[in-house]
Amino acid sequence: MEKKFSTKWKGSSQIRKKRKYLANAPLHIKKNFLRVLLSNELKKKYGKRNVQIRKGDKVRIRKGEFKKKEGKITNVFLKIGKVTIEGIQRKKRDGSKVDVKIYPSNLQIIEMNLEDKNREKNLTVKENEKSEKENKLNKNETGGKKK
Repeated sequence: MEKKFSTKWKGSSQIRKKRKYLANAPLHIKKNFLRVLLSNELKKKYGKRNVQIRKGDKVRIRKGEFKKKEGKITNVFLKIGKVTIEGIQRKKRDGSKVDVKIYPSNLQIIEMNLEDKNREKNLTVKENEKSEKENKLNKNETGGKKK
């Protein structure tokens, strides 16, 4: 029997294969698809370009019908790869309101929820690693040049 998901898959130009990869990926891989761009201040502070989104993060919508609106993340749907944002709702025909599910690629994190100790620890560890990498790069640039 053929596997639904292959860990050896590298990529393809065929969109059907990309969709199959996304749909059949296990949850520990799908969580990596839920990464969101950081605001410029947060990029400078943590030395990272994007972070995995979590409930409680404050985000700005960058694309679509609700562009430039802000709100907190209320739910993260790992299986479908979407999130809901507080205050972003659509009216149904019967008059009731329903939350709009948005892809994380259309969002930007303005303020992070740092209640989770692991998240805060991971961000600071990466900050230290970044400074070490910069030091190594600076040494290589000065020491590696020939006169």
